Amino acid sequence: MTTDPLLLTGDVDDATTRLIRTAARFDAADLAQPSLLPGWTRGHVLAHLSRNADALVNALTSARTGELIPMYASAESRTADIEAGAPRPPDEQLDDLRRSADRYAEAVAAMPAPAWAATVQTRRGPLPASLLVWRRLREVEIHHVDLAADYRPRDWSPTFGHRLLHEVATDLAARDDAPALVLRFDGTSHELVIGDRAQAPVVSGPAVEIAAWLTGRSPGATLTVTPDGQLPHPPEWI
Repeated sequence: MTTDPLLLTGDVDDATTRLIRTAARFDAADLAQPSLLPGWTRGHVLAHLSRNADALVNALTSARTGELIPMYASAESRTADIEAGAPRPPDEQLDDLRRSADRYAEAVAAMPAPAWAATVQTRRGPLPASLLVWRRLREVEIHHVDLAADYRPRDWSPTFGHRLLHEVATDLAARDDAPALVLRFDGTSHELVIGDRAQAPVVSGPAVEIAAWLTGRSPGATLTVTPDGQLPHPPEWI
């Protein structure tokens, strides 16, 4: 899957449309229900997605202007904004989700081509501006699943699943707390290796399902392990 920001904007638009369609069905009781994220309601997830859109507007503006603009004023303010936004009534949640998505889309449209080559500061360190659109797509698709509202990893596109799987595997390969794994997907001989191959079980299945398992969005019930045994326990990933 490409990470070209101009080619991904349509995918973000489509994913946002699906997200808003789901959010529009929620009443106050629905928003107060637990999400798949520990300690967060559905209202928390929607508030996070709105503030993430605004944070990416800050990053895009920084790339466009050259001004150092943090995505969030601080970690504390990020948490406070999500907590304050979580209990809002459905119409306010939905309006914020739509408006923040529109602000994000306008910031992407305002980017001149050279600005995509800039480096911006994110919560997890420096990042090429060209990856910001992928980051928004990733946020929307994964957290849509976290709403626990009939949107599942199986609804992700195969291209999104492949890109996510490669990104997660690369991240885990750099961590000391990740188990050794050989990931074999989509019935092919193509593999991704994490850690010491000699000590690693082979986990096989569709790329989307492996990505969902590695990100904690699926128990991996459809995956197979060779030699026979239990699936390893990957560490938490966003």
